[in-house]
Amino acid sequence: MSEDDDIILSELDDEELVQQMFDDLYDGLREEIEEGVNILLERGWAPYKILTEALVGGMTIVGADFRDGILFVPEVLLAANAMKGGMAILKPLLAETGAPRVGKMVIGTVKGDIHDIGKNLVSMMMEGAGFEVVDLGINNPVESYLEALEKEQPDILGMSALLTTTMPYMKVVIDTLVEQGKRDDYIVLVGGAPLNEEFGKAIGADAYCRDAAVAVETAKDFVGRRHNQMNA
Repeated sequence: MSEDDDIILSELDDEELVQQMFDDLYDGLREEIEEGVNILLERGWAPYKILTEALVGGMTIVGADFRDGILFVPEVLLAANAMKGGMAILKPLLAETGAPRVGKMVIGTVKGDIHDIGKNLVSMMMEGAGFEVVDLGINNPVESYLEALEKEQPDILGMSALLTTTMPYMKVVIDTLVEQGKRDDYIVLVGGAPLNEEFGKAIGADAYCRDAAVAVETAKDFVGRRHNQMNA
């Protein structure tokens, strides 16, 4: 047994507890994260403060190490799962307090494609960054995207594909939005292994995101610029 096994979360002061939660998130320890969230709530922390300082703070480190090749998909999925445990406790409380959201995203894998690990990773990392995410799952025809956009009114539409044969379907969705005069209502982000920046530009997406960490950075950047334009 290492010394780490003896840490009693409730005995740590706030700052130490947040640091320990960073480590626990990094290690994908869901129960410890849930316990940490509950302790901070008991200590009178606002749900939004716990979300941003403990959870998003921790996932930012995970995201950076994923981007730099120090962490890999399995570890990130574990960290995201731990984050979800904490989020499950905070979600109803955040809704009550009307906490500010960074933004909202509708995401799904395109028609003909049933790959979802990359998409799930993006969903989790986006939630980890404080976005509200509506995940449409796999094999989405253009109608599914349009219905979801209409219903959810998100800032961002995310589309993913892992096959060269399904990639072109992204253009079908974007072209349909253009035809309906709705293209400029959304930030369109695309991703998936066979894609690249040129493809993203060619089909009229706002950006191509090579991985989940980049997707989060890109989304924050675009939404930030959008809010500034609206307030200008």
